[in-house]
Amino acid sequence: MRQTKMLDDNFAKQPDPPNGVAADTAAAPASAAAGGSSHSNHAGSSEFRGFAIGVLGWLIPGLGHALLKMWGRAIAIFLAVGLLVYLGAGMRGNLFAPGGDDAFTRLGFAADLGSGAFYYAARFLESGGPDVSHSDGDYGTRFLATAGVLNLLAALHAYEAARGRKA
Repeated sequence: MRQTKMLDDNFAKQPDPPNGVAADTAAAPASAAAGGSSHSNHAGSSEFRGFAIGVLGWLIPGLGHALLKMWGRAIAIFLAVGLLVYLGAGMRGNLFAPGGDDAFTRLGFAADLGSGAFYYAARFLESGGPDVSHSDGDYGTRFLATAGVLNLLAALHAYEAARGRKA
């Protein structure tokens, strides 16, 4: 009993955790010393939560940040990715299809698919087919790929933020 009191007194004298460290991770040593559950169970649930938020952030641009209550980033990501897809499809940019013959086509498809649900919206908007013979279509292709890469980076940021890492 006396040893537990000494551990509690030593823990109470420790300074507050630095910014970005969750309060429940700072309390982990006290619960482990008292025979409670270890920190590894919390890490597994944090990993799954981060993965789920990252996937949702990829599927619907900005949703990962909205779930983390980062409203400004969520709105900025949704509008930026949506505007890039709208402009790219409006300029009749090329949306790459799955199963390309060469590495460039497969990489282009991966970049386009990175925009999540907006990829299918762009497919719907692309009624006349791509027109890359003019500079508008070429720039449109770049806008579509940029939207996908931007959304993938935002989903990665949401994943890292959900895991508690400073991103």
